[in-house]
Amino acid sequence: MMTTPLLQALLPLVDDLSRELSEGERYRRLLSALRTLIPCDASALLRLEGEQLIPLAVDGLSTDTLGRRFLVSEHPRFQALLAHPGPTRFAADSGLPDPYDGLVERHAGQLEVHDCLGCPLFIDEQPWGLLTLDSLDPARFAQSDLDNLETFARLAAASVRASGRLLNLSRQAAAEHQLAERYRALAGQVAHAELIGQSAAFKRLLQEIDTVAGSDLTVLIGGATGVGKELVAQTLHARSLRAAQPLISLNCAALPEALVESELFGHVRGAFSGALSERSGKFELADGGTLFLDEVGELPLAVQAKLLRVLQSGQLQRLGSDREHRVDVRILAASNRDLAEEVRAGRFRADLYHRLSVYPLLVPPLRERGRDVLLLAGCFLEQNRARLNLRGLRLSAEAQAALLAHTWPGNVRELEHLIGRAALKALARQPQRPRILSLEVADLDLLPAAAAAPASSPNPPPASSTAIDLRQAVEAYQRQLIQAALQRQQGNWAAAARELGLDRANLHRLASRLGLK
Repeated sequence: MMTTPLLQALLPLVDDLSRELSEGERYRRLLSALRTLIPCDASALLRLEGEQLIPLAVDGLSTDTLGRRFLVSEHPRFQALLAHPGPTRFAADSGLPDPYDGLVERHAGQLEVHDCLGCPLFIDEQPWGLLTLDSLDPARFAQSDLDNLETFARLAAASVRASGRLLNLSRQAAAEHQLAERYRALAGQVAHAELIGQSAAFKRLLQEIDTVAGSDLTVLIGGATGVGKELVAQTLHARSLRAAQPLISLNCAALPEALVESELFGHVRGAFSGALSERSGKFELADGGTLFLDEVGELPLAVQAKLLRVLQSGQLQRLGSDREHRVDVRILAASNRDLAEEVRAGRFRADLYHRLSVYPLLVPPLRERGRDVLLLAGCFLEQNRARLNLRGLRLSAEAQAALLAHTWPGNVRELEHLIGRAALKALARQPQRPRILSLEVADLDLLPAAAAAPASSPNPPPASSTAIDLRQAVEAYQRQLIQAALQRQQGNWAAAARELGLDRANLHRLASRLGLK
């Protein structure tokens, strides 16, 4: 017979079945009820998706935990929990690493979890996810807690199944599951990157993706360098009716001008010097599927005209051939330029712009996404933890605050590279390899706001009694401007050229002359 505390914890879950609650609020209430029943330092609800566990709600764990993706194969405790149909408690002296080491918020200097309890959730007799409880006190849990957790887990699973709003039975979770399956079906891919976030700006982006993904409309994805435009394109394709067909990508900024036409439309043997055989272009490779044109604003005007013809008629000719090929391709394009302004400046065709921007989709910069910074940081921390073979990789509270205060001129790409560098730097300064590595503010090497701002008028060199050659001074000044622009643009030469008002080829030549390449 159930005890009164157990009844008190379960009744709110029963009441919630008839309430209109957001998924996040439902998860939060579920964990709150669990911690009322079984006091602990931290709890979590995780969904099993393929080979990884995705945290849906945490209580008492660092915010960045929500952004982490735990590969089951890398975490023996999660493997053990999923292998047993009932609750499992790990001994305080268990040698199995705990995935939450270093993530408990109220650790008071103690980073490792010492008492761990967990139970799988089953839907239609299939493993759906996990409930976990952790404590820094090695004697926190007792046998009665295992019994209570088993009963609680059954009702939690029933509420998931019955509500129609929780996780994989909700429309959004079903779509996410379908997205994962489609990505796994793509040749050569074992896992897929995913869009991560909970901010209002991020949710608006997801709503727009859902609105347009199922159509065949051409989408122009805008946004600054590093916001994740290619990932948005992958998500649009994966949620489209063409998901089972190929997604072909072409970075228009990375190709020499002489090869762009061949890459897009293909060529026949002898079409130009070095064309030793026939070759299909990206359009033919993407037939039936989707073609993603990244940095489309970099296309030469002559190629823009030919691209427009293909978009209008669905027909193309390989370079050097008179034969026409018909293709059925959905176009997704991206640019960090303002293409409307490029049209006004005469650098981009107006008719092509209108063909590409049937549905414009703007990806918000990271600085507008609030605490999504910590979720994304959690994802990158978990990736680097596995690469560096660490038991735990975490951010100190001060480091988290610094990430939230930064303006992120390089967006998500900047954050990804920053976390990777910080992990290596922090590991290098350790006298011996730690079990849990904490990243501090000094490891992050965040530039202050003033240093991150464009250097429109750098200070002139100080006056000196030593004569300086004018040409050397000019070259030093040019070198300073180029290096600063490249740093702000995360090494993207095309973006740096636009910032400096130069043609990309001219910038490369100048950089070579200045010894920067």
